[in-house]
Amino acid sequence: MPRRRPGPRRDYDELLRRVLAFRDARDWKRFHNPKDLAISIALEAAELLEHFQWKGPEEVRAHLADRRRRGELADEMADVQCLLLSLSDAAGVDLHDATLRKLRKAARKYPVRKSRGRAAKYTEL
Repeated sequence: MPRRRPGPRRDYDELLRRVLAFRDARDWKRFHNPKDLAISIALEAAELLEHFQWKGPEEVRAHLADRRRRGELADEMADVQCLLLSLSDAAGVDLHDATLRKLRKAARKYPVRKSRGRAAKYTEL
């Protein structure tokens, strides 16, 4: 029996397993090619944006304070994550490892001493 990985990696693996099991139980893998998954991610991300469109900071705070609306926002976020996990499977990308690599790259581009409290692009630091 393979040894279970500790902590966050195990949690990621379990989440990925459950998303893929959901897909497989419905025989949807045949529809889950990288192109269509990427399109679906963009469409779901647009639905996520609708929660913020045309709202100022106070309206956003009020929107997020409403339990029902926050639940709807959480559903949209989860849709994006499920599709992203599905895309990682279809494309053969270990999203957990890719995310950790990207954070290391970003840390080099945005060192704390230069970027703390600033929204500038790394080329402007």
